[in-house]
Amino acid sequence: QVQLVESGGGLVQAGGSLRLSCAASGGTFSRYAMGWFRQAPGKEREFVSAISRSGTSTNYVDSVQGRFTISRDNAKNTVDLQMNSLKPEDTAVYYCATSNSYYYRSPTDYYYWGQGTQVTVSS
Repeated sequence: QVQLVESGGGLVQAGGSLRLSCAASGGTFSRYAMGWFRQAPGKEREFVSAISRSGTSTNYVDSVQGRFTISRDNAKNTVDLQMNSLKPEDTAVYYCATSNSYYYRSPTDYYYWGQGTQVTVSS
């Protein structure tokens, strides 16, 4: 069983930056591809980004491409999401999760989830 804990959320003005971090424990971190999702009130959970087991391959939803960067440190069992040029529409609870492939974008293909961290972007 893998436990995931997100941190780094908060309130930021539009155009600002935040760095989210997800710490994993209870499993072999490098065995899993890792993903970030977000869920805004009244909306479905949405794929944001994913990274391969080695960290050499990444995947982004179009709306964050060029603004967000995913990275991982297998020695520290962490995966980060650097978010720049934030927009009000980025406001959501952000979750990290594990998967078998960084290609996957559906929440049903991810099986261990963190509790989420709130990101609020004011206009």
